[in-house]
Amino acid sequence: DYFPPNRIGLYRETVAALGVKEAETVKVELAPLPESLFNIRAKLHGERLLEKDIMAIVKDVVERHLSSVEIAAFLTALSIHGLSTGEIEALSRAMISTGKTIDFGRGPILDKHSVGGIPGDKTSMLVVPIVAAAGFTIPKTSSRAITSPAGTADRVETLCPVNLSIKEIKEVVAKTNGCLVWGGSLELAPADDLFIQVEYPLGIDPLLLPSILSKKKAIGATHVVIDIPTGMGAKIKTRTEAYTLASDFVDLGKRLGLNIQCALTYGEQPLGYGIGPGLEAREALTTLMGGGPPDLREKAVSLASMLFEMVDVENPRRMAEEMIDSGKALKKMREIIEAQGGNPAVKPEDLPVGPESVKVRSQQAGKVLWLSTDDIVRIAREAGAPKEKGAGVVLHAKLGGAVHKNGVLFEIYAERPS
Repeated sequence: DYFPPNRIGLYRETVAALGVKEAETVKVELAPLPESLFNIRAKLHGERLLEKDIMAIVKDVVERHLSSVEIAAFLTALSIHGLSTGEIEALSRAMISTGKTIDFGRGPILDKHSVGGIPGDKTSMLVVPIVAAAGFTIPKTSSRAITSPAGTADRVETLCPVNLSIKEIKEVVAKTNGCLVWGGSLELAPADDLFIQVEYPLGIDPLLLPSILSKKKAIGATHVVIDIPTGMGAKIKTRTEAYTLASDFVDLGKRLGLNIQCALTYGEQPLGYGIGPGLEAREALTTLMGGGPPDLREKAVSLASMLFEMVDVENPRRMAEEMIDSGKALKKMREIIEAQGGNPAVKPEDLPVGPESVKVRSQQAGKVLWLSTDDIVRIAREAGAPKEKGAGVVLHAKLGGAVHKNGVLFEIYAERPS
C-alpha cells in the first residue's frame, strides 16, 4: 500500500524510448522550462523576435514541448502585435525546415492557392486538370474545411482517396503531372497544422502568409498564383486590404525564392450554385464536361491562364480554354482520379447528394439584390456539411437574378431528416 523508497515507476513508452532496464540506476531531474517560453513572453510584451527565437518556438511546437495554452498565447500575441516582414520570413523558414520537403526531380512546379472565404469555391478541381493537361506539373495539396462547408480535400474525396503518402503523391504526379490530395498527414510544414488546431477555435489567423507559403515551398513550387476573393462576403473585405495582402505575398515569395502573382477575385457571393462536398464535386465535373456555371468556368480559366503566362505560354487564355473545350482537362481529371484510387468513369449523377431536401421559396417577385454568404455557410453546415458528403445548399438565384412569386431561392440537401 505504499511505493518503495528510492524507486521510480515509468510508463512503458518512456522505458522503450530511453532503453531503461529493470533495477537500473537512473538520475532524475525536473525538466527545465522550454527556452521558447521566454520568447513567447517577449512577444506578448510586443517585442520583435529574432530568427533564432522564432526557430526555437517552432521547433518546440513540432517536438511537442509546448502545450496548447502556450501555443495559444504565442498566436494571440502575433494577432495583437502583428509581425514584421523579417518575422514573417523567419517563421516561414522555420516552418519549412522543421518538416519534410518533396522534390519531383523536374520543373517548373506550378501551384494555386486561395486564401479562402467564399463558399462553393471549387476552382482547384478545374485548374489542376487544365494545367496538368497542358503538360505542366501541378501537385496540389489542400486542406479540409476549417470554417467552410467544404475544403478542396473534402470535395475531391467524393471522387477518390485524398489521404496519400509522399511516395504515392510522387507516383501519381509521375503518371499524370498533377494530384489533388490532403496535405494534413504529409508533415510538410507540420508546425502549420499544429498552429491551425489552436487558431481554429480562437477564430484568428495571424499566420496566413507563412502558413500558405511554407506549404508551397515544401512541395517544391516555383510559380504560384494566389487567389484573393474580395468583397463583403469574403475574408478580405476591401480592395485596399487585398492590395496590401497581395504585395506582402509577392514580397515574401521573393525572399523565399518563389515567383508569385495574386488574383483579386469577386467575393460578394458563392461561386457556382452548389455548396457542400458532393454538390461541389458534381458541379466541377459538369464544368469539365463543358457545362456548369459560367462564373466557375471563367474563374478557373483566368487563374490557369495566369499560371500559363508565368511560364511564358503563348496566348495563355486560349490554351486554358482549349484544355476544357477539347475535353483534355476532363480526360486528365479522370486520369488523376484513377491514379489516386478512384473510379475514372464516375459521372456527376453518381456523386452523393442527400436524399432529404427542402426548397426555400420567395414570398414576392423581384430581383436578388444581396445575399449573405455567412448565412449560406451556416445553413450548409447545419445540414451536415462537410462531414456528411451529400449535405449542402444549391442556389437557384444569385445576385441580379429575377425571381417569381413563390419561386425557389435555394434548396437544402441533407442525409438525415432531422
